[in-house]
Amino acid sequence: MTSIRQNHEPPSLPDFRNLGVWLRILIGVNFLAALAAAAANRLLSELPGELASLAVSVEPPLIASLALLFLLSRSMASLDYRLGAGIFIAIAMATTALTHALLAPLESLAATPAGPGRALFWSALTAALLLVYFMARARLHSPALVEARLMALTARIRPHFLFNALNAVLGVIRSDPRRAEEALEELADLFRVLMRDNRDLVPLSEEISLARKYLALERLRLGDRLQVIWDVESCPPDALVPPLMLQPLLENAVYHGIEPAEQPAEITVRFARRGGLLLIELANPYVAGASDHVGNQMALANIRERLMLFYDLEARLETNAGDGRYVVSMLIPYRAGAAA
Repeated sequence: MTSIRQNHEPPSLPDFRNLGVWLRILIGVNFLAALAAAAANRLLSELPGELASLAVSVEPPLIASLALLFLLSRSMASLDYRLGAGIFIAIAMATTALTHALLAPLESLAATPAGPGRALFWSALTAALLLVYFMARARLHSPALVEARLMALTARIRPHFLFNALNAVLGVIRSDPRRAEEALEELADLFRVLMRDNRDLVPLSEEISLARKYLALERLRLGDRLQVIWDVESCPPDALVPPLMLQPLLENAVYHGIEPAEQPAEITVRFARRGGLLLIELANPYVAGASDHVGNQMALANIRERLMLFYDLEARLETNAGDGRYVVSMLIPYRAGAAA
């Protein structure tokens, strides 16, 4: 297993299918273009017109480059970094040359038409600067640092889970010693999962199995008050998800939705695929003002940060409280693993 202190992984190209990468490229290219226009501008009054004219020559090759990079992202990810970087720059130059040829009649009407050589030079320079930026960002957010943050975030969850599970066992240790012994074995199995390396995505089936074991322990304390409905009919069997995402949501649902209820209450868990996204939805009873939700918000903020570490801007977590139900919806990119 790789140590947190090991930080010698070779550079890699960014994932050009990632929305966050797209946004950074769009902002970076337009910022550099605006900076170049401002540096070359002599009259401030002419700057808006120059920026509009520049956008005509910058945006088409930029969009075309992003589309090609999206299509070639998987193939480029397996290439040597130098070769992939060369292809990245070549794509930028090729789309620039193509759009320059198509827009040549329009540029001929400009007072200072841009030559193809200068356009190619600036596209290559911009692409190289973007690669330098992404490399610097990758080093700043290196796998070692990300691993350390994930371990720290996970550590915030484990104590709550441990205390709740031990309380569940203590609740039946006198009345049903055999069940308490089985529960301790289940707890040991759970912590073998919790203590493993949690940097990589895991099969959704493992997350569901972990959640079921947690709920079995909580049912020791709550008995029939805890009712859980699993809607897994639309769940893809090969989906990969971040580790330790479902259990803390269920822990919140039990603490804030089931424990305050005097009658049996129901938690529903639903999974569904929506195109390239995987929906994970969890709902539990909710009474406004019945309990302090500070801990709940801290746990949700924890999960949002972990989603950012795994998926950048591609995942989102939303909550909705109304009609007596508190619903947590999580949309993450669908990543396929080995079919269960």
